Amino acid sequence: MGGAIHDKKEQMDYLQNRLNMVMNVLETIDPEQAGVEEIDRLLAMLDDIEVKCKQFRHDWSE
Repeated sequence: MGGAIHDKKEQMDYLQNRLNMVMNVLETIDPEQAGVEEIDRLLAMLDDIEVKCKQFRHDWSE
């Protein structure tokens, strides 16, 4: 998909874009039609963001 991101600004931009994607998904979910699959999808997206945050935190501490 892309190379490693080591620049702090690029890392913050990456996280902002991922969080925007989560917000877009939330906005498109119809609460009357949503099911477990939608919740699982959101959880997976948040898990991916958490992994990146931990990676970036490690990079910033070096």
